[in-house]
Parts: sequence; C-alpha cells; structure tokens
Amino acid sequence: MDSDADGTRPVGNPAAGVVHSLSERQETLATVESLTGGLLAASIVEIAGVSRIFRGGLVVYATELKSWLAGVPEELLADRGPVDPDVAVALAEGGRRRCGADWGLATTGVAGPEPQDGKPVGLVYVAVAGPSGTHVRQLDLAGGRDHIRSAAVVEALRLLTERIRETDAAETDAAETDAAETDAAETDAAAVDGGRAGVGRR
Repeated sequence: MDSDADGTRPVGNPAAGVVHSLSERQETLATVESLTGGLLAASIVEIAGVSRIFRGGLVVYATELKSWLAGVPEELLADRGPVDPDVAVALAEGGRRRCGADWGLATTGVAGPEPQDGKPVGLVYVAVAGPSGTHVRQLDLAGGRDHIRSAAVVEALRLLTERIRETDAAETDAAETDAAETDAAETDAAAVDGGRAGVGRR
C-alpha cells in the first residue's frame, strides 16, 4: 500500500486517516457497534499509534444492551426498533459519553440474510457524535452479509473523516474571523487615539 510522503500513514485507508487526523487534533474516539460486531473497532486498532486516540468500544448486538450499555432510551427502541437513524445517533452519543471520548462512532442495520422487523437487508445507519454535534447517514447496501458489514465499516469511517474535516474548516474560519475582528478593532482604536492627539492643534 502506498504511503504519504513522510511515511506516517497509508493512503486510501480510512481508519489510518481517522487515527492520523485525531492524533493531530489530540482528540479521542469511541465506537458503538451493532451489525458490525466489532469490525469497526478492529479496523481502527490495526493502525500503529492508535492508543493515543482510541478509548474503546461497545458491541451491543442485543437490542436491550443498546439501552443498558450505550444509554439508548428504552422508549425509542420500543417505538422504532434498533435499525433507525435516531437510534444510531443515540448510540454514537452514548459511546462518546460512556467512554469519555471526544468523538463517538456508531453502526446499526440489517446485514441479513433475512429482513429484520420489516427493515430490508442492506439498510444501515452510521452516526457520528462530536464536539460540533451529531450527524447520521443512511446507507442502502447490496451484496452478501460479509460485504454489507465491511462496507458499513468503511462508510462509518468516511463519515467521521468528513465531520473532522468540516470541524477543522469551521475552526479555521472562526479563527480567521476573530483575527480580522481584532485587527479591525485595533485599527479603529488607533484612529480614535490619533484623532484625540490632534485635538486643539489646529
């Protein structure tokens, strides 16, 4: 696999990209998995240096464990079932909170071979909870059970990568705005001082 010019991480590996980005930000990650059953966490811990950013993960395959361990509201699970966008968000938030991480990443869905609670095979939700809020994405995946689970891992990591980049961009914009406002305030203050210095000299 190709590497970056500095040799620090492989190109095209979403797990490596996540570990690198969070290491640079000095932030941590936790995972909560249903249909992926630990694959997401396993893909992350394969990356060298992951101990700096990975807090741990929960595998909550049984519906009741989503509530007991990850803190998903029981009424939400009763009303919607485990394969639901709001459940995915609650899983991500619960993992972030329970593991004391900056970011929580969650997966839930139907890998097959049969539909579940009226939900079709391949319907998957991945969700991220982070410093700037939450985001969930619906996936409609085709293929066999193994392919659906593997694809869910990749898409979850891609979603997290996008959110980290968006947070980086927002923080950069905010910093630039603050700097511009500070410069403007200093310029205004200098103009006022200059005006005062000239009073009475006409």
